[in-house]
Amino acid sequence: MDTNTEGFLSNPSQWKRPEDILKLQRLRRKQKALQNRITTPSRDVNAAPLDGKPLDDPVGASRFEGSTKRKNPFSKNTDNSAKRLKDDANSELTAGGEETMFELLAKVQQPEVPQIDVPIQPPKPLEPRFLQQQHPPCPVVQTIPQYVEEIPKTSKLPPIHWSVKSKMRIICRSPIPGTTLKTNQEASGLTSFVRCIDPKESTTGLDISPGARFYQATLYWQHPYLPWFTLFPRNSRNNHKQSPLDETVRSVLAKEWVTSFRNLFQLVRARQCPYFYVCANTFTVLFRAAGIGGRVETHALLTPTSRGMRAALKQEEIEFSMPLKKSNATTATDKSEPLNRSAESGLGNSSFSNSSEEQSQSAGGATEDATNQLSDEDEDDDDMDSEQWLESLGVDAAEIRKISDNHSKKQQQRECGGDYSDQSLVFIEGPECQAFFNFLLNAKSTIAKVGRLAGVPPTLLAPVSFVGATLRTLQTRSTKIRMDGQDYHSTELQGVVLPHVLPYLTDLLCESRDNYSITLATVPSTAGLCEASRRLIDDLDKENDESAQADPVFGKENLSDCGLNKRIVENMCRATKDSVFDTERLLFSLDADGFSWS
Repeated sequence: MDTNTEGFLSNPSQWKRPEDILKLQRLRRKQKALQNRITTPSRDVNAAPLDGKPLDDPVGASRFEGSTKRKNPFSKNTDNSAKRLKDDANSELTAGGEETMFELLAKVQQPEVPQIDVPIQPPKPLEPRFLQQQHPPCPVVQTIPQYVEEIPKTSKLPPIHWSVKSKMRIICRSPIPGTTLKTNQEASGLTSFVRCIDPKESTTGLDISPGARFYQATLYWQHPYLPWFTLFPRNSRNNHKQSPLDETVRSVLAKEWVTSFRNLFQLVRARQCPYFYVCANTFTVLFRAAGIGGRVETHALLTPTSRGMRAALKQEEIEFSMPLKKSNATTATDKSEPLNRSAESGLGNSSFSNSSEEQSQSAGGATEDATNQLSDEDEDDDDMDSEQWLESLGVDAAEIRKISDNHSKKQQQRECGGDYSDQSLVFIEGPECQAFFNFLLNAKSTIAKVGRLAGVPPTLLAPVSFVGATLRTLQTRSTKIRMDGQDYHSTELQGVVLPHVLPYLTDLLCESRDNYSITLATVPSTAGLCEASRRLIDDLDKENDESAQADPVFGKENLSDCGLNKRIVENMCRATKDSVFDTERLLFSLDADGFSWS
């Protein structure tokens, strides 16, 4: 026996069944019949026209050449003509061969499809009931996108961003002022900023050129200023090569910082400073004067916080709210939920707790703050009743202690869920700001004890001068770029970009009467300040409480001596939906004569 025959018999997978042989024969017959119809199209009776009428072919027997079975040549099957055409196409695809397929498509005439104009507006989404009638319920129906028309944000004034920016880049086709400053321009810009003079409205002999005003917009005040440390933003990566300070230097810095902080807070209370920042290692505080953002009293925003810090504020009887905290579905409709007054309970194992007695005193009011339904006395009675009830049932004291420990752990996990995030932001307003100011002065956690920045007090940033402040400027770099075949001027500002810088620059760039774009980079630790400001404005609109919302004109007049020009103060005092936004890109269109941002 041949070796090939032995391999064929030894491998049953290569055997062919009668069914496979019959399929191959049928396929060859169909292929041969298809080739005969293509070569002799005039004698093909099955190729019916598009109107469905049969063709008059006197010679009908020729179409059955190559077929072993004879059929009636005088039969008319008008109903099956379309079906035969479909079967012929399928048989051609099964047989393979690109030339045969393209020839068949060339012979068959496709019906003309009328052109339908696409509607400009997107169709309305189908109702769920209609979808259930047409198709059975399935996951695809539930994920049908809703067509929402996005309206671009456009305003005559640029929005205020209360989050600190680290970089700003301006791109414009016309030259940007401030790239090359002369001596008188730099001197006039410095004098205008230090003396809080608006060059456009003053009658002094200072230089009011765009270059001098651009330099004025890049200045700010800072305390403390240590050139060998990066004090904002604070991270160990930028200060990993620096050695910590000794005890003598730490005590001197702490004493000077207390004086500067007290003076700056008094300026805000007297409405001679619109705002300032306190940037520590683990948190950032924004103090704002009365009238800013529609608030009638001095207020502060603290972010991020922890359960221990909020418990320490409660221990000092400082009332606060958490506008960004996500509320439960059961309490979402409660009007008092956005305020969430002192909604934290217990001191836990934080650095702010001093003794175990304070922890036990605050543990009794945990359920009261979470539910806002019972008083302190009723809650204590309920706790005592539950323990006595378990004791009356004969439960062992160890089991009761275990149950209470599990309950406290779950409660602590629930309260610590949003720690060190934007949801943990704390809002303090009115007389509580004075108590919060005293808390920051006396709290031991304000100044870090370990790390590269150990002993360095928090950084104070303000747009006006105060005791012990150092005048700083942003680093400016100008280049030319080419995009889409056009030349553009680009200027990059790097450093601490405070909220008053963007309105200054936009007011100056709009005088060039040209389109421009501004891109900004936000410091992540301060992103929650802008979102909280927007949420507070929305809460004022929902409450419609005139006593809780200041008139922009009233706030502007009270802040007339705050050191900023009237246009920027008026923009900061606005309490509308488009007045505050954490802008990443700002565009000015000369055609629309307004700003759009994202």
